[in-house]
Amino acid sequence: MATEEKEKIIVPGPAGYNPQPAMFLGVDLPPPGKALMYGQVVDEEVAMREAAKAMLTRRNPTIFPGPLVLWGWNAGAMEKAKAVLELAQEIPHCRIIPMPDYRPKYPKIDPEAEINPNHPNLTILHNKIEACIFVGVHCHYANLSLRMIRAGTNCFTIALCAEMGHEDAMVSLRDVHADEIRRFKDVLIEVRKELGIEWEPTPPPENPSLPKEEFQTISPWDFGEYASLLIPRRGEVVEETE
Repeated sequence: MATEEKEKIIVPGPAGYNPQPAMFLGVDLPPPGKALMYGQVVDEEVAMREAAKAMLTRRNPTIFPGPLVLWGWNAGAMEKAKAVLELAQEIPHCRIIPMPDYRPKYPKIDPEAEINPNHPNLTILHNKIEACIFVGVHCHYANLSLRMIRAGTNCFTIALCAEMGHEDAMVSLRDVHADEIRRFKDVLIEVRKELGIEWEPTPPPENPSLPKEEFQTISPWDFGEYASLLIPRRGEVVEETE
């Protein structure tokens, strides 16, 4: 059966309160070299084209980067962050709303400043986001957030996963690192030309809701559980820093 004719199992919601997890609906993670699209295993390029079309045609496309790209914890993460910015520049009017910290933020968060993984649907509804990309989000939080988004919004979710992928996203690519993100960018540019959308690569706008950073007042303890990545251990000598 052709890919286009396969039953769509995972589609944009709202699916209602407490929908069944995708794995309960028979969705399996894709094998290496393949991807998920609407809960079915397909070729990577087929999934990339569908994801690109969603980001180019649905309202308020947004990228949600998580700690694995927001925190420069190794050279690969830094290169991946550069690739994400390159991708964002090719999507007309794309926004970036970060997910830097998974701890609950009560009693209120600013949904224009960041996405709260404990209530991701609120940020998406507030900003009227109909297509989004998750990248650099730890898998257990991505799974939780993607299911909540499918339950309460009509957002088309795309997961660019460094591991095995996510069943609850409409499109999920696996083993995604900087090179794969740049390959997705090239596919998106190709689809954009096919759709006749003219766009000069432009950086996403700065987020006016984010507080101004005063680096001279920041101490390692402001980074919570990540402080250990910044403070040398006893007897350790740090020779190079960013």
